[in-house]
Amino acid sequence: MKKNKVKNKIDNLIKILDKRELRILPGQLAFFLVLSVIPIITLTTFFATEFAIDTDSLVDFISKAIPSELSKILIPYINVKGFDLGVGVWMVTGFLVASNGAHSIIISSNALYGIDDSPYLNRRIKAILMTILLVLLFIFILIILAFGNSILNFIFSLGFLKQFSKIIYMVYFILKWSVALFIIFFLLKLIYTMAPDMNLKSKSVNKGAIFATLSFSIITAVYSYYVTYFSNYDIIYGSLTGIVLLMIYIYILSVIFVIGIAINSNSYKLENQL
Repeated sequence: MKKNKVKNKIDNLIKILDKRELRILPGQLAFFLVLSVIPIITLTTFFATEFAIDTDSLVDFISKAIPSELSKILIPYINVKGFDLGVGVWMVTGFLVASNGAHSIIISSNALYGIDDSPYLNRRIKAILMTILLVLLFIFILIILAFGNSILNFIFSLGFLKQFSKIIYMVYFILKWSVALFIIFFLLKLIYTMAPDMNLKSKSVNKGAIFATLSFSIITAVYSYYVTYFSNYDIIYGSLTGIVLLMIYIYILSVIFVIGIAINSNSYKLENQL
């Protein structure tokens, strides 16, 4: 009896994952996530300038702490001086376009849960909020889990914390995974609960959030190890290798995120059939 239940659950999940929306959604999500990073970096730089934070130090930090190919793309946006109408229009337009990824998540979630779409304006407002959460989630994963060790090594190279490096690294390693897993799980639960146009109980998305949290951590650990210890990985794509690897990594995370939605919708339907 239990074997039949497990088999039915797996069969239902495979059917859901085979839907056209879920084959397209990961690619859309990965593209729009990358697109949304630039306006947010520009906005962050503007606030840093307003509060008299030295952007040159920020540029130096980024150029040494993350892969060079990625830093070369980000640094021009960090060096933006001042805020004018052109920069404002660019940021707003870029972010609105980037919210199409979250909007696709809402539409796909409604289809998976078998519910009607809410009015367009409601979906667009929710898509903007979800985009902010998604970008925060992926930036957090990149900074803490993917590039955290490189950033920490750069800080130690400055010298003033070198004598405490072993203690700091030990504390960082312990807190890195425990705190990071909690934050990732919390953000995923929030996004998964918001996604469909219906009132979902937070606990109903636990399965998908747990799966995505653990999968994100494993994939990120592999990506971080590869980027840190394989210095000759540019043999295939040359100077673009860092960008290609990052895009593949973000795409895999997007696939995992979408599978989490499928797991939640599948569990919801099975529970409501009982």
